Amino acid sequence: MAWAEDLDALTSRIAGPLFTRPEPRATFADLVRGLLADVPRKNSWQLADHMGHKNAYRFEWLLNGAKWDADLLRDEIRAYVVAHLGESDGVLIADDTQAIKKGDKSVGVAPQHCGATGQIENCQVLPMLTYASSLGHAFVNRRLYLPKGWTDDPVRLKTAGVPEKVTFETKPQQVIAMLAEELKAGTPFGWFTADSGYGRDPALRAYCHDQRLAYVMAIPVDLPLVGSRGQATRADKAASLLKPEVFERRSCGDGTKGGRFYDWAAVAVTVKDQPPAGGMTHTLLIRRSTSDPGDVELFLCHAPASTPVPKLIAVAGMRWKIEENNEHGKDLLGLNEYQVRKWTPWHRHVTTCMLAAAFLAVTHAHQGKAPTTSVGAICNHPA
Repeated sequence: MAWAEDLDALTSRIAGPLFTRPEPRATFADLVRGLLADVPRKNSWQLADHMGHKNAYRFEWLLNGAKWDADLLRDEIRAYVVAHLGESDGVLIADDTQAIKKGDKSVGVAPQHCGATGQIENCQVLPMLTYASSLGHAFVNRRLYLPKGWTDDPVRLKTAGVPEKVTFETKPQQVIAMLAEELKAGTPFGWFTADSGYGRDPALRAYCHDQRLAYVMAIPVDLPLVGSRGQATRADKAASLLKPEVFERRSCGDGTKGGRFYDWAAVAVTVKDQPPAGGMTHTLLIRRSTSDPGDVELFLCHAPASTPVPKLIAVAGMRWKIEENNEHGKDLLGLNEYQVRKWTPWHRHVTTCMLAAAFLAVTHAHQGKAPTTSVGAICNHPA
């Protein structure tokens, strides 16, 4: 099959600079192939059994003991995604996902909000960055969030193998760091988007302004704005002043059931104490459900003054791409099924899952299809 040849070529090329010996190269290729296979749970034991290994030792050693750089793998994934999916007006999308874990030893685990269940869970939080274009979408960067209960405990950090240079960062600060890495790497993108958990953060918005990055970020209803007379106001109040006839029904992209249609309106706004970059403006974009007018989401847009509203709507709609990546990563590729506890193995497992996801996205892009919810047909048997 062509996909098998493509996968072998990809893993061989990437494994070359990662490993000095042939044994870990072969184990790495097996791990990627196993993650793409139809295995009930993507832990080391079940993957080893599927790939015909006598036990899980080779996979466990690759993640825990071998010498290799997960950041170098991340860079190779980015280059691969850009080579096949890159476009000048690509979109970088930030979101976090969670891995529910037992106990308190796994690095970063703590009682914290879990988006999957909508409540507090004992989990790890993974801020992720997806690259999306008209050709497809895949993860290109990742972080592990460490709550202050971790960063304020040197013994706990040392036990989990966290490097001494790692200090507490909020999730928006971690996204800023990932954006800086994408800019340094020359990743071709024209837009950034994220949900209101990031859109509410003034430091993240300020970074985008300083770097002249265009964005469409969801925002909380109480985002401080300045009214036309210089008075203090809020995003929801500015939206409430719009007349019903200014809304237009438009699709912000295709979903599993076709176009995702909403009623949209846009109005120029001034953000309190945070002017846009030169030549760019702030626009409040309002999305209203077609079936429930009370279901409203607000977006703050930072873009060149000539940007048409349909373009802002299209970028807002791209935010769902990372939710698809998070869902597929967990359901299909074992993104949250690791049995490692320490810092370095965590980064190795998650980054290897990113490679499997990127291969799947590129394969479907070449076939002219969107990623499906089944990888069994892609890679169901060991070599």
